[in-house]
Amino acid sequence: MKKRLFAAVGAAIITAAALAGCGASGAASTTAAAKETKAETTAAAGEAETTRAAGELEKITVAASTTPHAEILAEAKPLLAEKGYDLEVTEFEDYVQPNMVVESGEFDANYFQHIPYLDSFNQEKGTHLINAGGIHYEPFGIYPGTKKSLDDIAEGDTIAIPNDTTNMARALLLLQDNGIIKMKDGAGLTATENDIAENPKNVKIQPLEAAQVARVVNECAFVVLNGNYAMEAGFTVSKDAIAYEKSDSEAAKTYVNIIAVKEGNESSDKIKALVETLTSDKITEFINKNYNGAVIPFKG
Repeated sequence: MKKRLFAAVGAAIITAAALAGCGASGAASTTAAAKETKAETTAAAGEAETTRAAGELEKITVAASTTPHAEILAEAKPLLAEKGYDLEVTEFEDYVQPNMVVESGEFDANYFQHIPYLDSFNQEKGTHLINAGGIHYEPFGIYPGTKKSLDDIAEGDTIAIPNDTTNMARALLLLQDNGIIKMKDGAGLTATENDIAENPKNVKIQPLEAAQVARVVNECAFVVLNGNYAMEAGFTVSKDAIAYEKSDSEAAKTYVNIIAVKEGNESSDKIKALVETLTSDKITEFINKNYNGAVIPFKG
């Protein structure tokens, strides 16, 4: 009886030891697997962090006109990359869609317009776009057509000007500044040829769609062009214009081309970085070097 009891106890002890041994082995395997999984997770997280640090940039999307806006933005792209931003520029040929895609939130900003146009657009379309920073202005110039000097202007000569509201007024005010006409008191940014008070030479003002003005250069005594259309026509402000708006003029402040954003986004870090880059010394140098006075950096 005692022998059978001892045998049973001994068997129980051996079985318990065997079970304990299996348990220890399973625990060790589980622990090792857990350590391996943790190591893999840590390694993956490290790789992801390294990738972010090495190459991932925050995107800035900008709608722009081709000349000179998209060209200037292309120059700014590597400078923004150094600040951690990937500048993505889409070129537009019209002046409506660049504002609508910013209003909708599809784009962060646009770069193509001056403040009077922006104000007029907001009023007409009910949009909520504001100026985030002035970058440059494109001086209006009076260019020779069949006449080479304003001193040669004669009775009944024709001068072609843009026909859209803000640019027509701007052209008329430039003609006034050069003694060709005199506008009515108070004539401002909505002035038309009907606001001419004095016209000593009875010159004929011929309003045309802005892109068409340069095409009648051989048919008119003079033409009045804004900067981008002058460049497209092969004119250089500093060399070809008979007269043009000066850098310290009221026109420069009024018609400065801006970065426009939807109201509320003007203080975001990426918009601040965009404006700072576009007004930096490097971009100023690029503009002065490449546009021969047709585009002038704005220092407001």
